[in-house]
Amino acid sequence: MAKMFLDEILSALSVTGQSACGSEISVSGEGELKSWFSVTDLATASIGAAGAMLARWVDPANPEVVAIDRRLASLWFDMTLRPEGWQIPSPWDPIAGDYRTKDGWIRLHTNAPHHRAAALAVLGNCDDRSDIALKVTSWNADDLEGAVVEAGGCAAAMRGLDAWAIHPQGRAVSREPLIHWHEHQPVQPRSGVNDPSRPLRGIRILDLTRVLAGPVAGRFLAAYGADMLRIDPPDWDEPGVVPEVTLGKRCAMLDLTTRDDRAVFEGLLETADVVLHGYRADALAGLGYGPGQLRAINPGVIDVSLNAYGWTGPWVNRRGFDSLVQMSSGIAEFGMRMSGADRPQPLPVQALDHATGYLLAAAVLHALNERAIGGRIVSARLSLARVAHMLSASKRPEISGGLAPETPADLDPQVEDTHWGPARRIRFPMTLAAVTHAWDHPAGPLRASPATWS
Repeated sequence: MAKMFLDEILSALSVTGQSACGSEISVSGEGELKSWFSVTDLATASIGAAGAMLARWVDPANPEVVAIDRRLASLWFDMTLRPEGWQIPSPWDPIAGDYRTKDGWIRLHTNAPHHRAAALAVLGNCDDRSDIALKVTSWNADDLEGAVVEAGGCAAAMRGLDAWAIHPQGRAVSREPLIHWHEHQPVQPRSGVNDPSRPLRGIRILDLTRVLAGPVAGRFLAAYGADMLRIDPPDWDEPGVVPEVTLGKRCAMLDLTTRDDRAVFEGLLETADVVLHGYRADALAGLGYGPGQLRAINPGVIDVSLNAYGWTGPWVNRRGFDSLVQMSSGIAEFGMRMSGADRPQPLPVQALDHATGYLLAAAVLHALNERAIGGRIVSARLSLARVAHMLSASKRPEISGGLAPETPADLDPQVEDTHWGPARRIRFPMTLAAVTHAWDHPAGPLRASPATWS
């Protein structure tokens, strides 16, 4: 399955097969995540594809062998940080989760305060999960999903694989490419690598993404020297995720609804190489920064974005997260049905987020190569739902897999001096012999840095 995934990914990256991308991918390590789907194969392929694009960026004529450790790749599809003497808060709001409805199941995603408020606006004041559970049982799943979404919240009724395949959004996603590419007016070719050991040094990336796929992409690119500047609005926080995904980044604050901050953002954009964003399909354009406006400010900027539910179909502007897409697309229902469980059974990790993150990084690298070699400017769009469609093809008649328990040998010996205290990370799963992966900044809080390039 890893080869099947890799072939599809490399084809989507406008690269036909491993030999055409020029980089051999060597896989080692044992074990896999226990699942009804080939999650470890997806981890190996998506990280490997990002590595192949990095190797091509370093040396297009003679790219290095990309070495992937399957066990470490599996672990990097989950939380990688191991605090020493402190704890990371739970990533989940107390009322987020799965609830039984009159006719099935629904998942409420309430981590953001405004999403929590939307759910409670529909359900009424609730004291705790048991109160919510009682109220949810009086709703049909589709009706409650629609009501919460209409109120500006995030919810997903559980559907089966077959039901999703005939759903209007499921049909739309199945017809989409894994990566939507759009070509723009060319520019003069830009120089490529100056320092092969830190091959992305000098590349400026505006990171407008939040939980979780976009930040994973930025963390990968930062490992090889990219100047990652994450921009958050004044009121956003995700304390259970920030220590995991801000590694290698400087984090600043801008309010793009104010004139002064828009001027700062446009100044940053003028000299950015890449804008990485995860806004809903119409949201950035609604702020005045659609594709045409971005290129009017900087004709050479590369625009790479993700969406939850795809780029066509009736749900194109719907808010979504990995756990919701698993419910919508049939993954959680398949696990429940096959295991004989009495509630939804999601993947063992948020694999849609992580895989999409590495594909975003691969798309950025491919676009940088195109600009460096011939001055072509391409933008890329990806979605969690399309990655779910790819993963769903790997469903199994029996659950399989299992990783040996984590040991000290799995940890990087280097201590990371995070803002919250010392920690260690799981060893990085990818190796390129002549390229150093290292992060210039430890994990830190949001909005702690000035909105300037380093």
